[in-house]
This record gives sequence, structure tokens and C-alpha cells, in this order.
Amino acid sequence: MNTDFHKIRRLPPYVFEQVNRAKAALRAEGADIIDLGMGNPDLPTPTHIVDKLVETARKPDVNGYSASRGIPGLRRAVTDYYKRRFGVTLDKNKEVIVTLGSKEGFANLAQAISAPGDVILSPDPSYPLHSFGFIIAGASIRAVPAPSPEQYLRNLEKAVKHCVPPPTAMVLCYPSNPTADVCDLEFYKDAVKFAKKHDLWILSDLAYNEIYFEEPTPSILQVDGAKDIAVEFTTMSKTYSMAGWRMGFVAGNETLIAALARVKSYLDYGAYTPIQVAAVAALDGPQDCVEEFRQIYKQRRDVLVESFGRAGWDIPSPKASMFAWAPIPEPFKELGSLEFSLMLMNEAHVAVAPGAGFGEHGDGHVRIALVENEQRIRQAARNIRKFLEKRGVKEIKHAAAAAE
Repeated sequence: MNTDFHKIRRLPPYVFEQVNRAKAALRAEGADIIDLGMGNPDLPTPTHIVDKLVETARKPDVNGYSASRGIPGLRRAVTDYYKRRFGVTLDKNKEVIVTLGSKEGFANLAQAISAPGDVILSPDPSYPLHSFGFIIAGASIRAVPAPSPEQYLRNLEKAVKHCVPPPTAMVLCYPSNPTADVCDLEFYKDAVKFAKKHDLWILSDLAYNEIYFEEPTPSILQVDGAKDIAVEFTTMSKTYSMAGWRMGFVAGNETLIAALARVKSYLDYGAYTPIQVAAVAALDGPQDCVEEFRQIYKQRRDVLVESFGRAGWDIPSPKASMFAWAPIPEPFKELGSLEFSLMLMNEAHVAVAPGAGFGEHGDGHVRIALVENEQRIRQAARNIRKFLEKRGVKEIKHAAAAAE
């Protein structure tokens, strides 16, 4: 019997799984691992959202199949959010669809709009599904270096020029996972202009739009004419600390929304209705919880940058998202991000995400998630300082001492 399945062959070993196995083994031995690897929010879901879930779940008529597109009340709440936050008007029946988290929505849209022979432009580094959602669907990926939003757009010009056959879609992700880069509305205007010039769809991942530390982040749908070619993926996971609830939505171009709805109608009956009702309570209810979470992540960011810097590891301060994109310290760069991550976990008991898991151009970095409290972040910094000193990194040790 043939077990060499075609789509499985196209997927490389999952880099993060190697780190997870090592983490599990160390914990089984009793090690206290400070886990800054996975972007899994540790903050509790706001009480009023949980209360609405419980209240709705007690009703006798909510336990059947739900609506694959999402219940009307939630699609209405999404349109209200876009109007309130971005000044964008959406049709809840044609331009919005509810998904089982943004990851499911992205993967299923990839299935809907791509086929073998199609080429998709995706940033590198970027969230793995931005590439592998299309690879699973059978398409090919042109990974485009994205050290910054502006450089990504310039590199897209080169990629289109040398791409055979011409690409059919391009992926955007700002605030970026993993780099934490942000863009402004002018960037989105340039991106829309570029996509229309080259007859491309735009798939914009806006998962971290409410975790910003300076100016509020824009939506591509604010650009005139963006809905002609673009959709935007958003999730409740980070904004309301609802990662396990698997609740997201896609908004924008009605042709792409209809394609996604067609595929989803064969695959699911929508999320559990009480979860969707609770999501309405989140979007329509008081938003002070969102500001509270934002301030917590900002404080953690500041503690991370300060304490790791004192330990001898300088990390650029992210402007948004729940991640820091950290260059591997110079003495360890030749190891690559996977080996460095494993070394850091084995010797410092600090878990981070190898940059190689986000693409070839991520290998000189690791991603650090702000998912531990300030005390644990400072403990991680102390562990790292001891690790660097033990490794005999003189320059780093002296720099740390001088900072005290």
C-alpha cells in the first residue's frame, strides 16, 4: 500500500515540533521551562464574554448545527466593528464570513482560489500558513524577502517581473507575525495600486491589529477600491484572548468571500452557536478589556527589551503584536535559529521559536512571545545571562556588567 502521499511530501518537517519535543522531554525531567515560544495568550478571556457563552449554552435550542457563514448577528457585529474602527462600510451578507479562527479561513480560501500551476507571492519571513496553506492546495509559492514593508513591496516588483506563470495572489501581514513590523495607510495604497496593475488578489492577515503600542494600525479596506481585489483576515484570539475558542472572520471582496463560503459549506457547519453569540458580546460590548490587554503586552515588551538588554542580548523594541523578533547574538549566528533555540532551551531553560520556521530569511532570528508575566520574563533574562557567561561570551558579559 502506498503511504507516500503527495501533499505530505510537499510539507517539510515542522521546525517548531522539534523544539516542542525537546521542551516536553525537559519538563518530564522536572525542568522549569519559561515558554516564550508559541503565541498562545495567557491572559483570561474577559468575564462578560465567558458569561454570555455560559448563558447561551444553557438554552435548549442552541446545540444543533450552526451557520457555516456565521450567524447573522455576528456578521452584523463585524460590520459594526469595521465601521467604528476603520470607517469602512461592509455588507454583512456578501462581504463578511465567520471562520473557525483566521488560520482555517486562510487555508480554506487557499483551497478555493488556487490550483496546481498557480503561483502565490508570500512574504519571507512570515507565518507558515501563508505559504503552506497554498502548498497544501497544490499551488506554488514564490517566497519574497520582506525585511520591511517597503522592501517587500520593492521585491514584489522584481518577483512579478521574473515569475512564470504570472502570480495570481499576494499575501500581506501587518502587524507582522513574526517580525512585528507595522505599515501605514500609504503602504496599503501602494499595495492596492501594485496588485491592480498586475491583476493580483490581495490576502491581508490582520490578526494583531489591536495589539499596537504607538499609532493604531490601519486596514487595507480603508483604501478606495481595495474591496475590488482584497480580503482581510481577523481573529478574536489575540484581541480578546480567545485563542482556543477558534473564532475569526474574513471581510472584503465579495467574489473571494463567496468562494470561501462555497468551500466551507462542504467542510463545516460553523462554530458552536454559543461561541458565536459570545463573540458578538465581545465586539459589541465594552472595549476597556482590549486596552487593558494592550497595556499588559506593552509593559511586558518594555520589561523584555530592558532585562534582556541588561543580560547582554539587545532586542529591537516591537511597535505592535505580541512578539519580539530577536537577532541571534553574534557568537551564535552560525548555529542557525533551530540549533540556537535548542541550546537556549537546554542550557537556559527558555523556549523561543526558531526563525527558520517562518522562512529561509528568518533563520538569523528567533521569535519571542510576550506570553509570560513580567516576573517570568525577568527570570528568563537572568537565565540567559548565566547561559551567555557560561558560554564565555566575553563581549556580551562585559556589556551587561557595564549596564548595571
